[in-house]
Amino acid sequence: MKYLSIDIEATGLAENCLMIEFAMVPFDTQFRRLEESLARTVYIHCPSFEDLKDSLDPWVRDHNEKIIRKAHAEGMMLSEFKEWLEKYLLSPEVRQYFGSQKIVLFGKSMTAIDLPFMTRDLGWDFMRKYFHHRNLDLSGFGYSMIDLGLLPQGMDSGTNLMNHLGMGAVAHTALEDAKNTAIMYLKLLDKYETKKT
Repeated sequence: MKYLSIDIEATGLAENCLMIEFAMVPFDTQFRRLEESLARTVYIHCPSFEDLKDSLDPWVRDHNEKIIRKAHAEGMMLSEFKEWLEKYLLSPEVRQYFGSQKIVLFGKSMTAIDLPFMTRDLGWDFMRKYFHHRNLDLSGFGYSMIDLGLLPQGMDSGTNLMNHLGMGAVAHTALEDAKNTAIMYLKLLDKYETKKT
């Protein structure tokens, strides 16, 4: 199958938090390959770090200040982001890559961040027009592999899984996380694929 691996950096996990960076890269499980030529990342405008600082979760305040400052200075407004994403999804290269199928989204925080924030900011109609109503979440896949005894406890965490697979530390930038999440999934498929006889 082909998926669009996405990652969002945000000002937190609460309902009123804001997307500040969005990235995506298509990948193909049949050929075990990311389509790097179609990888994209963009910053989404937000208030200044100073305006947000007091309301931020301590982890976000300590780790995402640089991204928030960049999003405030260079980020697209939400309406521009929606147009930019739609243009990407309708581009001949993307349409050729995915064919006639609706795009299946893939990520590591689909239910906590990606789908709720995208649906809120892009709209239900946009999401249903371009994306399949089913998606694949690496964390949920990790739980299944733990339940099957194929992975040790704790491998539902992206950080732990990256370490387990020998990939180093989580970058916490949207594009690197989108790529690494896809790579982790492909590595797990390679490791546990039933060998054909």
